[in-house]
Amino acid sequence: MNTYKDYIKEIEERKGQGLNPKPIDGADLLSEIIAQIKDSTNPYREDSLNFFIYNTLPGTTSAASVKAKFLKEIILGESVVEEITPAFALEQLAHMKGGPSIEVLLDLALGDDVSIANEAAKVLKTQVFLYEADTERLIEAFKNGSEIAKDILESYAKAEFFTKLPEIDEEIEVVTFIAGVGDISTDLLSPGSDAHSRSDRELHGQCLFEHNKDMQKELLALKEKHPDKRVMLIAEKGTMGVGSSRMSGVNNVALWTGIPGSPYVPFINIAPVIAGTNGISPIFLTTVGVTGGIGIDLQNWVKQKDADGNTVFDADGEPVLEQTYSVETGTVLTINTKTKKLYSGDKELKDISTALTPQKMEFIKAGGSYAVVFGKKLQTIAAKILGIDVPQVYANSKEISIEGQGLTAVEKIFNKNAVGTTPGKTLHAGSDVRVEVNIVGSQDTTGLMTSQELEMMAATVISPIVDGAYQSGCHTASVWDNKSKANIPRLMKFMNDFGLITARDPKGEYHAMTDVIHKVLNDITVGDWDIIIGGDSHTRMSKGVAFGADSGTVALALATGEATMPIPESVKVTFKGDMKSYMDFRDVVHATQQQMLKQFGGENVFQGRIIEVHIGTLTADQAFTFTDWTAEMKAKASICISEDETLIESLEISRDRIQIMIDKGMDNATQVLKGLVDKANTRIQELKSGEKAALRPDATANYHAEVIIDLDEIAEPMIADPDVNNEDVSKRYTHDTIRPLSYYGGVKKVDLGFVGSCMVHKGDMKILAQILKNVEEQQGKVEFNAPLVVAPPTYNIVDELKAEGDWEVLQKYSGFEFDDSAPKGLARTKYENMLYLERPGCNLCMGNQEKAEPGDTVMATSTRLFQGRVVKDSGEKKGESLLSSTPVVVLSTILGRTPTMEEYETAVDGIVLTKFKPSQKELVI
Repeated sequence: MNTYKDYIKEIEERKGQGLNPKPIDGADLLSEIIAQIKDSTNPYREDSLNFFIYNTLPGTTSAASVKAKFLKEIILGESVVEEITPAFALEQLAHMKGGPSIEVLLDLALGDDVSIANEAAKVLKTQVFLYEADTERLIEAFKNGSEIAKDILESYAKAEFFTKLPEIDEEIEVVTFIAGVGDISTDLLSPGSDAHSRSDRELHGQCLFEHNKDMQKELLALKEKHPDKRVMLIAEKGTMGVGSSRMSGVNNVALWTGIPGSPYVPFINIAPVIAGTNGISPIFLTTVGVTGGIGIDLQNWVKQKDADGNTVFDADGEPVLEQTYSVETGTVLTINTKTKKLYSGDKELKDISTALTPQKMEFIKAGGSYAVVFGKKLQTIAAKILGIDVPQVYANSKEISIEGQGLTAVEKIFNKNAVGTTPGKTLHAGSDVRVEVNIVGSQDTTGLMTSQELEMMAATVISPIVDGAYQSGCHTASVWDNKSKANIPRLMKFMNDFGLITARDPKGEYHAMTDVIHKVLNDITVGDWDIIIGGDSHTRMSKGVAFGADSGTVALALATGEATMPIPESVKVTFKGDMKSYMDFRDVVHATQQQMLKQFGGENVFQGRIIEVHIGTLTADQAFTFTDWTAEMKAKASICISEDETLIESLEISRDRIQIMIDKGMDNATQVLKGLVDKANTRIQELKSGEKAALRPDATANYHAEVIIDLDEIAEPMIADPDVNNEDVSKRYTHDTIRPLSYYGGVKKVDLGFVGSCMVHKGDMKILAQILKNVEEQQGKVEFNAPLVVAPPTYNIVDELKAEGDWEVLQKYSGFEFDDSAPKGLARTKYENMLYLERPGCNLCMGNQEKAEPGDTVMATSTRLFQGRVVKDSGEKKGESLLSSTPVVVLSTILGRTPTMEEYETAVDGIVLTKFKPSQKELVI
């Protein structure tokens, strides 16, 4: 087989899509290309040279290994290529980031040829992606008296790889581009339906603005008109990047508006500039930092005040906004990195110092946060080897300590897990902290990007300080199509080799698991003091504190076992009153958002902060419904404060489910899962003996705000409505419009129901079965007037339902049941009025495989109501996804419309929907 000819054939196919040749990551193809370069008469030699120099991926790809070895031959004179001098070969190595290139550079620097060694050392001094095997070679050479090794280590100790980089421009001119009015979901920048192409960056770039070619042309025209300026993408009257971290979204923005990271690595751009009237979603802002970009909180629209300083409201009770300055498309602005202000000409518009903190300035200078993280680590190692103190090069970590002030829950967790801080110093919110990470999760539509990031940072094995890590298969669970067959097995093998527990076994020895990643992470988190990083915005565990992250931050956590971020402020949420018997806990979740906005005059005090919810009596399985929704509340993360007895029960559930994974054969050679079982047992014993109580904040802790939710006010089911026809475009598709069931008058047509996603737990599946039995008993039969799609979150839940008899009930009423021996190969485009029992996984919530029919009104238990996510618009009608509790969804599909309160109460009669009640214990110390 001729690999090169296959590549040329692929190139021709890509030309038809308007694409350039795909970057090379395979050893076989590059080996053939090198053979053609060496053959001076080869007709493909010129193209082969260009592919070798400009189109080969760096890091630890097999192609990078082949490239590094050939460059070494050229430098040593063993191969002569007229177009690639030894100096140019060294320049190529400098852009290969790590892994095989570092190995070659060390070979050369520690070799016998002094001239070559000195030149290689110069390149090595610019590199930061060194691992233990690399530093061990330097240590050995240093101990053996190598002056070159000493010189390199001294350079590392001074962090010259950072200090000798060019300074940031004092002024960065930008031209504005309004990407949308209102909150901009990351789906606009990188649609879920295009998840399969994320690792092919140029191809994926075509989906920017959800494939809106007119917008793309307008953006290109703006760039052409302002070739000397950077384009700043803006969410007017909204927040940029809500919904997820979405590294692919930042990659797309950078591809269209950023600058190339290297002349020798195609389609990897850095330094995008983005902004929003209400700033950038916290997890998306972290992703911007990965690329050395800038994210600005414009505040160009503010709440109008009356003469007494009170907010003015319109007839609908919404705050009236007034514009303080214009950022309409085509406006030229200047970012001054010295004064840290935004200007229009000479006029100062806004202080943007929060976008240009010392730490963020370092990310900008270094071309991204990875280089800073690895640089700090390398500097520390070098100083230790040399026996000297670490010179102060990087900005001091911000350490805020307030005497006499207690700690919130997140402050306690960060203090426990912090590394590199002043010994004995207690840190409060606002401090910049490096923390060790306990649990890491990678999901399947971003996992290929994570694997690429790991290759590019030259990582080959998971950090030993990570307790456990999991690679899911949930986002591609619904349809086992050709795209999945091509991508997922490759991803699972890479991650399994790297040291993660994987949903699919590359050896095929255990049944493929498509469990929703957040539910698995919630199960394998067995410490209330843990820190969790996951490649999805709904990484929101109900034990410990979890942060949704981009694929790169996940890769960094896997490789280093660390994450870096400021300690966030917290908002304390407590409850009073009593639940009505016919209310579901999902209604409490929605009411929390509604009552918070009401209490604070429409201001979302949750945004960018930790929600510390004193949930007390609810196990982690059920409490996850609250923590999961905090992504829609725009919080950075959430922490559940539990009673000891509740935490014990939660840990026992987790431990037993981890044991099931072990029994299925999912543990690896290092027995990661067994280690988690042992950790769970230890924590359970600590709680039972009273040795160490459940995590509690201090009574003297300081909160940004405190919210008290009155359960007595929740008199009927609460529905999150996308409000698709609101005259104010900025009010559409937010999660802030929460309406009572009676608003719909029992007449709103429902075309499809969905019970599934990470928002549901085993209890929801049992409620579903009980409602069906109730309806049959009351009406003599169960007849669906709209389709009902049901996707249990995990196989464990399915197994437990089968053991308890509930699955049999669901089977009785279903017209379709998933079959793992013959999974669907095509996404469903039409639905019948029946119940579909789908494979565990994300299903409709993800929007990348299954979707409702265009223009449908969907009633769902899921998390997403963004335009086009679950349902697209049709030519006649806007698609809308209303979010509610399981009972409301089920009843809506049986009726084909929203139920009345009387119908609802009748259907749930005798069913215990939730046992939640406010804790009667003082959950502080």
